[in-house]
Amino acid sequence: MKLRKFKDPLPIPPVLIPKWKSGDYDYTYYEVSMVETKQSLHSDLPQTTLWGYEGIYPGPTFEVEMGERVFVKWKNELPARHLLPIDHTVHGAEKEKPDVRTVVHLHGGRTEPASDGYPDAWFTNGFAVKGPFFEKEIFEYGNQQKARALWYHDHAIGLTRLNIYAGLAGFYLIRDSHERSLNLPSGPFEVPLLLQDRTFHDDGTLSYPDQPENNSSGLHPSIITSFFGDTILVNGKVWPFFEVEPRKYRFRFLNAANARFFRLSLDSGQLFFQIGTDSGFLERPIGISSLLLAPAERLDIIIDFSNMEGKSVILKNDARTHFPIGDPVNPETTGNVMEFRVTKPLSGIDTSMIPAYLGPIKWLQENSARKQRYLELSEEKDQFGRSLFLLDKKMWDDPITENPRLGSIEIWNFVNTNGDDHPIHIHLVQFQVLGRRAFDVDFYKKTKQIRYMGPRIQPEMGERGWKDTVRCPPGHITTVIIPFFPFTGQYVWHCHMLEHEDYEMMRPYKVLPPD
Repeated sequence: MKLRKFKDPLPIPPVLIPKWKSGDYDYTYYEVSMVETKQSLHSDLPQTTLWGYEGIYPGPTFEVEMGERVFVKWKNELPARHLLPIDHTVHGAEKEKPDVRTVVHLHGGRTEPASDGYPDAWFTNGFAVKGPFFEKEIFEYGNQQKARALWYHDHAIGLTRLNIYAGLAGFYLIRDSHERSLNLPSGPFEVPLLLQDRTFHDDGTLSYPDQPENNSSGLHPSIITSFFGDTILVNGKVWPFFEVEPRKYRFRFLNAANARFFRLSLDSGQLFFQIGTDSGFLERPIGISSLLLAPAERLDIIIDFSNMEGKSVILKNDARTHFPIGDPVNPETTGNVMEFRVTKPLSGIDTSMIPAYLGPIKWLQENSARKQRYLELSEEKDQFGRSLFLLDKKMWDDPITENPRLGSIEIWNFVNTNGDDHPIHIHLVQFQVLGRRAFDVDFYKKTKQIRYMGPRIQPEMGERGWKDTVRCPPGHITTVIIPFFPFTGQYVWHCHMLEHEDYEMMRPYKVLPPD
């Protein structure tokens, strides 16, 4: 079915209202239900059956204050049958386990272990069945972080790719006084943009492959290496348009796709003004012509539509699948994201700013690191001949080998020996990107020794801030420096291409008490 582009208006997810809130932000309580629902994703499609937090896709947006203690009761009220095909050979998705299991991860949150959404800590409808790591029914988020855009999504082991594809994702925004002092575009002029891709059957139902390409495993259904849809959705609408005033807007971009990278540009040729990364503000804004977003990355962007009254601007995408080596985008479909229409009259003088300086960042010094680790990102084959992506050649259930001490700083080097650019996410922590360095992959595979092919490449300007997800391009060693605090306990690190994460490209790690 050919769907017309820019036919439907961009929806804005509503802000979630708490069940109870103390007057001094000391305690706020929410209840959020996961339910099956129907929603129109394009006016030419029949309504699509989805799973949504509070019955909407994407889920409602949390807006909380820095330091606010937030408690959330996540309630699984989903049916017993999954919307999508389950491969029971995937770890954690064995036939003896319930088909519908969920656990929520606050991505980018500095969260205690019991509230982090550990993949094995899943629960079912009515909290009847709980995973072996589950410790509490109500999750606590301390929000001891400066202003930034986090997001929440499902993280159940073996089902994450399916549960997020079904609709379980939403924004979580932390605010603070410094952010308000910057006089950025705000209120209706600050807009979250959650980017995903989907494929649909003619009846409007979600289509997700139940077989990999060139499948010889004999398994049905079988996990695929990566999912790439043939339509692009923003905030749950296929190729929407957004009417704007001729003024500055702040957009909170989030790539919530299973595996698709986005490299975004404006067909007007104008610049984006980037002011922030995954985990807060840059020191200074930068003007850039394109934005590269791996799955799970966020960008804080200002676009200035002044002097563009009556014009339309299309947000384009040219990132290949299996980035950077896969198929090019289709210029008629996946090469388009959304349209901005500068058709609304100016409601008042635009006094918002793009500040020249956003605030200092405490840069970590490499000589402060207690330990340096080299961790390979590799592609292997499983017993059925399917691709199996691993971290440091280890499976999920292998013994824990990454065990930093609380309060320590470590350098992690991600040694990518396969063709995909893997977005690596580490729970609990934020880190700084030190750079990337090309190396001889064939020599490394033969000898396990690193032979560099050139000097270290500095991180891109838009990465020079705090991050929680980092792109690790093929043939390069990507180096990050990480302070481990404020909790001890067991967490995970993984590739955020969801099909990789669900099939062994995820490892537990443990923060130990100080010496």
